[in-house]
Amino acid sequence: MAQLGSARKVSTQEVCEGYRRLAFGSIADALRLLTAESPPMPEELERMDFFNVSDIKCPKNGGLEIKFFDRLKALDKLAELGTAGEDTGLQAFYQALDKGAAQLGETPTQ
Repeated sequence: MAQLGSARKVSTQEVCEGYRRLAFGSIADALRLLTAESPPMPEELERMDFFNVSDIKCPKNGGLEIKFFDRLKALDKLAELGTAGEDTGLQAFYQALDKGAAQLGETPTQ
């Protein structure tokens, strides 16, 4: 419970950056791992970027199976986040206009 209370909040900008990495990030290191003739050394694995990898399996019959996160879903989420930010901005603008118009209508004319 104490750890949950001290957990840091994630900003919308950080979320967007994560979705950008999923949508546009490189899969070169995962392909290098998939096509390697021998397993890489642990130090080399630590330097590799597997952010776009959702799952790695070693089937019984040998080989390596790598699944990636869906880039189209990441793009959809980015579009939703971008649209949500625009909607709230427009909504706040229209609310401010309504309040201003209401106050003008209540003021006695001279």
